[in-house]
Amino acid sequence: MPILRTSRAQHRAGNLTLGGLLAGLGERSFGWAIVVFSLVTILPLPPGSSVITALPVLVTTFQMLLGFPHVRLPGPLARLRIDPDKLRLTLLRLRPVTRRLERRLRPRLVALFAPRHEPLLGLALFVIAFTLFLPVPGSGWFPAISLFIVGVGLVERDGLVAVLGLAFGAFSVLLTVAIVLSLAEGAEAIMG
Repeated sequence: MPILRTSRAQHRAGNLTLGGLLAGLGERSFGWAIVVFSLVTILPLPPGSSVITALPVLVTTFQMLLGFPHVRLPGPLARLRIDPDKLRLTLLRLRPVTRRLERRLRPRLVALFAPRHEPLLGLALFVIAFTLFLPVPGSGWFPAISLFIVGVGLVERDGLVAVLGLAFGAFSVLLTVAIVLSLAEGAEAIMG
């Protein structure tokens, strides 16, 4: 698993930080960051929390849109030290799930991940992340799940999975727009 190999190398060098780990993952850091940050937004948190939890996904997808080589976190977050033993234990606990996923995932439609397509992919993900950021009741889970699916596709270089995630993301954007329009009509009817 690339994240374990990278964390081991950085731990031996004595500089295992969140920013260093993501930089060490290179272009795959976008996929890993999207997977982790979208999972955080799926957690059962108080209503309106997505305004805060969606910020890292917005930053990540915006950097992808701008063509950054890897995710660059703000200073304090980048310098955050990671306990290598806790990271290894967490990844090992996830191993049964990741093994099942890895059996089904494989490099497909890899042209989708070509550097020339990255800004367009980043734009699509940014739009999905923006709908996640909006405090619209009942719409948060859909963009978070679609971002998670695309993130897995990015990590595993499986373009088919990424396309499915993007299609689900388009549905989540349309759903959010429909909810916003419905709320606006309701408010107009009450005021009118």
